[in-house]
Amino acid sequence: MTNIIKSPTLVQTQPTYQVCNRCVMDTSAPDIRFDSNGICNYCQDFEQLLSNPQQRRAELERLVEKVRRDGKGKPYDCIVGLSGGVDSAYTLFKLKELGLRPLAVHMDNGWDSELAANNIQKLIQGLGVDLYTHVIDWEEYRDLMQAFFDADVIDVELLYDNAMLAVNYNLACKYGLHYILAGTNHATEGMAMPPGWNWFKYDVRNIWAIQKRFGRKKSIRTFPTLSFSRYVWLTKVRRISWVWFLDYVEYNKPAALAFLAEKYGFKPYPYKHYESIFTRFYQGYILPRKFGVDKRRLHLSTLIISGQMNREDALNDLQNIPYPDQQTLQKDIEYFLKKMGWTASELDNYIQRPGKSHLIYGSEELLYRVTMKIWRVLKSIKSSIHKITF
Repeated sequence: MTNIIKSPTLVQTQPTYQVCNRCVMDTSAPDIRFDSNGICNYCQDFEQLLSNPQQRRAELERLVEKVRRDGKGKPYDCIVGLSGGVDSAYTLFKLKELGLRPLAVHMDNGWDSELAANNIQKLIQGLGVDLYTHVIDWEEYRDLMQAFFDADVIDVELLYDNAMLAVNYNLACKYGLHYILAGTNHATEGMAMPPGWNWFKYDVRNIWAIQKRFGRKKSIRTFPTLSFSRYVWLTKVRRISWVWFLDYVEYNKPAALAFLAEKYGFKPYPYKHYESIFTRFYQGYILPRKFGVDKRRLHLSTLIISGQMNREDALNDLQNIPYPDQQTLQKDIEYFLKKMGWTASELDNYIQRPGKSHLIYGSEELLYRVTMKIWRVLKSIKSSIHKITF
């Protein structure tokens, strides 16, 4: 999961359609720009983030030593979130291979696919690591989701992402750890998220404002949250670091998947984050139809620029629906309707309603932007002082 701050702008229709000549990002991204060769700012900016292998190896050695030293005398030396997808699974494998003692953490919000559950079980048994699973009461979570649907905001996954962050940071606090080593990485998800395609992941005020306005339940007992102010305290005072671990290793997703499949019986998913039934339905059906957003463009473009996929294959992929097949889509629609207690007409009505900005319901996003602006000014001043001193 990438922590991202996005502007409140909703997806807007561009006057002239254009797709990048190098990746597959197009004018569905509101702030996309193209140079004279038709190359977009998204792939140009992303390319600058990729580091060389020699630099990665040296940084990995330093990171492992710091994590191992910090974990002395503790039952674990790091936390690793485990979703059932290939990125987090390969992260867990590499940590064990490097001799670290991770606690695997999974959050169950009621939408795990059977495939994800099987992948997690096989990996945990094969690696011999401890697994902590936080289960959110389904009725509470369904009420929160329904509130977000009624609000017509784009980022329904804010609920899962914020709770997942809270669970990981809370466990780091519990065991006195300073490192959360995540499967987030630039090789498969480093390209910047376009404005309006998601929302600020620490926006607890937004969650509770929407729940208060549209929710049916008055008390929420099992849903963990992480506010921006607590995030600042955890990272700056408690000094807990969320580390994009796979940036430190040579990571090729198809090769990692083949290895995990052969060694642990790991089963693949057609697209990124499809280990969750809801995420699959959200990204493959809700986002394209209600908000005009196809996140495959972002994921496929990232693989193109990192050399793990060619552009022609990505363009061919985009000609198909963002689902394994039409039959799976129909099954997911039926499953979603049953689980949420909706009728088909209620789903159609939701899809047809226009999207609304998260900002109209109350948000911590402004606090974030002001804080980050102050932080950048202070860093600039500190850097200037350092240059003068030395």
